[in-house]
Amino acid sequence: MSIIQDVLDKHLGKVAGVLLGLIFGWFAIKYGLFKALFVAGCAVAGYYFGKRLDEKVDLQEMFSRLFKER
Repeated sequence: MSIIQDVLDKHLGKVAGVLLGLIFGWFAIKYGLFKALFVAGCAVAGYYFGKRLDEKVDLQEMFSRLFKER
């Protein structure tokens, strides 16, 4: 087993967190904090909706609950 595979098996969350932090830091430096936050928010929203699609949740029902009249 290679060293890289061993590190990924034992510390995948840490590696992913460091990579996401580096990417976010790069966006914040290159484009500014608010633009970086917007991109991060879009990524989180995309992850959320993609996860719901994977779970076979009815998107029409989800949107109706999200945007129901109050």
